[in-house]
Amino acid sequence: MKATGIVVEYNPFHNGHLHHAAKAKELSGADIVIAVMSGQFLQRGEPAFADKWTRTEMALSAGVDVVIELPYAFATAQASEFARGAIELLGAAGCSSFCFGSEQGTIEPFLKSLELLSTERERYNQIIHDRIQTGISYPKALNDAYLTLTKGSEGYADLTKPNNILGYHYIEAAHKLNSPIKPLTIQRIGAGYHDPLEPGVAIASATGLRNAFFEGEELTQLSPYLPSSSIRLLERVHSEQQGFVDWQRFYPMLRFTILREGPKALSRFAEVTEGIENLIHEAAKRSETFDAFIDRVKSKRFTRTRIQRMLTHIFSGYTQQEAQAIKHPEYIRLLGMTQHGRRYLNGQKKAIPLPIISRAADLTGNMGQLDIRASTLYLQAIGADSLKKEYTTPPIYLGKSSDK
Repeated sequence: MKATGIVVEYNPFHNGHLHHAAKAKELSGADIVIAVMSGQFLQRGEPAFADKWTRTEMALSAGVDVVIELPYAFATAQASEFARGAIELLGAAGCSSFCFGSEQGTIEPFLKSLELLSTERERYNQIIHDRIQTGISYPKALNDAYLTLTKGSEGYADLTKPNNILGYHYIEAAHKLNSPIKPLTIQRIGAGYHDPLEPGVAIASATGLRNAFFEGEELTQLSPYLPSSSIRLLERVHSEQQGFVDWQRFYPMLRFTILREGPKALSRFAEVTEGIENLIHEAAKRSETFDAFIDRVKSKRFTRTRIQRMLTHIFSGYTQQEAQAIKHPEYIRLLGMTQHGRRYLNGQKKAIPLPIISRAADLTGNMGQLDIRASTLYLQAIGADSLKKEYTTPPIYLGKSSDK
């Protein structure tokens, strides 16, 4: 059986994700789709809207055949590390290709951009360094350097677009890993990455959907944007967890941790650099809500996303020392599979170079213990009754055809 891979968060799974999974299989000619999915915390430094098992079941109910977890160390990292961990896992799982959605819509511009940045790496890095010295953020410095190198030229990928940026990092990761996995892309359609919901547009942004939920929209009112299986599963989790998850729900625990640790201790956590620990501590003392806290900390140099990643690491206890010790994925954590997915994994077992883990109790080493710690802290913030789920939830198996 032939497999293609996709890198996802499904926060939540909507019609755009349904389209992506179907087109990935069509474009690659694959028999199954394997999704490597972030667990309880996401790349933009946020707790997931719904837990990883709910999001896994959404995916398996709507066209994905295997869901594996992207370990915390990669799921919450900057784009290049996020991409590297994901591509390594898809390669280890035996995927012959990976497919991402992009604003660009064709693969050739990405390959041309990769060639340019590979041959002009020294100049590119120097421009980035010079721009950071002016006080701008790292993402802005990257963009400025890229625009300088491509000025007056055509045929390169537009790396100001969020999905294009991630897509480029996937391709770059495969190149650096010398992976035979083939890159593919499909045109992103419908709403933009951060767009609000728009009547008559069936493919909405995940951001727009989350905002609608938190602003009080009923799930049934959002049915034009979500597969019926997603509506059903979200209704279930909403009832069980008394709502969905965002930073405000986690803020009391986060604030307690920040105030208990103090500024000096905060500096030992991953990505907490340049003295920002003092500002974080002061903001926690003065802020009753998460939004008020963020407003006191964010700046041109420290973007909201960068700060949220720091806060995620403070919340989970992920230290600089741990981050330096984790280099590569050490296992494949299986979250769920369909009947076709099970058949594929059974046929590939001997060829897969990493152990396939189906129980939290089998996770060992720094990476495994970090994944357990992050997940149990997430579950604790939701409610004590949920804490045991990390150890007692087996991989989800959907043996029948998907419910789209």
